[in-house]
Amino acid sequence: MTTFSPPEYSLPATPWRDVAGQLVFLGTGTSVGVPVVGCRCGTCTSSDPRNSRTRTSVLIGLPDGTLLIDTTPDLRAQLLRERIGRVDAILYTHDHVDHVYGLDDVRPLCFAQGKPIPALCVERVERRIRRAFDYAFEAGPVRGGGVPKIDIQPITSAPFEVLGARVVPLPLRHGHFDVLGFRFGNLAYCTDTNLIPDATWPLLEGLEILILDCLRPSRHPTHFSLEEALEVAQRIGARRTLLVHMGHEMEHATVSAELPPGVELAYDGLAVPLPGAPSDT
Repeated sequence: MTTFSPPEYSLPATPWRDVAGQLVFLGTGTSVGVPVVGCRCGTCTSSDPRNSRTRTSVLIGLPDGTLLIDTTPDLRAQLLRERIGRVDAILYTHDHVDHVYGLDDVRPLCFAQGKPIPALCVERVERRIRRAFDYAFEAGPVRGGGVPKIDIQPITSAPFEVLGARVVPLPLRHGHFDVLGFRFGNLAYCTDTNLIPDATWPLLEGLEILILDCLRPSRHPTHFSLEEALEVAQRIGARRTLLVHMGHEMEHATVSAELPPGVELAYDGLAVPLPGAPSDT
């Protein structure tokens, strides 16, 4: 008889990880993750850990704290895997399930920090959060195991400050949805998109690092294909382009061998120095 063994996580022997001056890829997979449930393709059965992809999200160590971009359904496992014990603010790209529905996993961080965590988002995302997590906003005594304590702060397409850094929103299209990418200095994060509007291209000039959506080799109605992502990367001309939000059609070693210089596939757990950070070489 086959026995089930749940994933094992243990507290780190060393203190929780310091990500100051770094961007950490918590997840690099599409909405269903990789391996895909029920699939036996070469990527889904691969022993290469770079082919194991949780839902796409990143963590950025800014001057005044740690910023989480999106709360995926895999958030708890992602934070434990990367030994992250603190999140000082959350920033949302859009309101789709694979980018929002892990919000409840920040409860222990709220309890430990003793105060609400700022959550910065546009109005559409706020509406989704308030519907999906209505219990977190109800008046009256807290029931059961508590609720995620967040302080929703509205953003628009205008630049804003968070945790000591200036952030430039990057309006993007994701099929017929409006979504946001974000620029931090000379790094831009553009997941879940298949069209960069004309007005956004100037905001992407002079990048050192571009993080860009790339679902699969074939075309898709809401995500960049590999060919389309490479065209965008060539036009922007960043020193380093990292592709994310990948499906199981993107086998890491096979696709990597065909990429042009300066373009690479990101993978869960990859950490890159922020441009201009002391550790950036």
